[in-house]
Amino acid sequence: MARAVPLFSGSNGNSYYIGTSSEGVLIDAGRSCKQIENAMEANGLKMQNVGAVFITHEHTDHCSALKVLAKKYGFKIFASEGTLRELARTEKILPSFDANVIENEVAVGNMLIERINTPHDAAESCCYRVTASDGKSALIATDMGVMLDGVRDAAKRSDFVVLESNHDIEMLKNGIYPFYLKQRILSPKGHLSNAACAVELADLVKCGTLRLMLGHLSEQNNTPELALATAISSLEKAGLKFRSDFTLDVAPSETRIQSVIF
Repeated sequence: MARAVPLFSGSNGNSYYIGTSSEGVLIDAGRSCKQIENAMEANGLKMQNVGAVFITHEHTDHCSALKVLAKKYGFKIFASEGTLRELARTEKILPSFDANVIENEVAVGNMLIERINTPHDAAESCCYRVTASDGKSALIATDMGVMLDGVRDAAKRSDFVVLESNHDIEMLKNGIYPFYLKQRILSPKGHLSNAACAVELADLVKCGTLRLMLGHLSEQNNTPELALATAISSLEKAGLKFRSDFTLDVAPSETRIQSVIF
């Protein structure tokens, strides 16, 4: 049975393991190699069972461990052409690495990984939907200024979804970030707010996606309690009951033993 394990999520780094105890993939590698190894071990997972690493985009909080992981374990790397080009330009990957462009979808072991484009201020960002051998699927969708139809459709076709709930708009507007950074985050190529995320969740539950997780929370402009409360309020206004009609968690910024069977 496949599970999704949020190893790290947030401003300081992002990485998820999707798969079974015997095979899986990493979605992003935004902490150190040692931290990812420790997080995997804490959740009873072996690095040797990782079939590939899928990178959503080239920002450091999504790929900082990539070079060391590829050198140490020889992992296959998948990303969009634009992301691979930028990773190579900044020497986050080397010519000797097994780096591959994913156009639409690719099989890794008994799993199928689908790429869906996202709007973010990166070379060619995307998110990934992973389908296990039993047909169940999980989508990790963060780092996007708006929710595109393609991402929304992939979410509705998934059994488990991590959806970005990056910031509270008022906290961001009144916070310490400089004006240009606030504008970047609020732009169509920035990040989804709590409110924007919450709007999407009710439709997902009504379409049968019953396992939900909020991801990529800002440390400066959000709190887990606020993100969760905003989401639950939106869902309850749609007539849906927390822990009865759906499950909802917050992906941890630091590793803890936590996984979702999907």
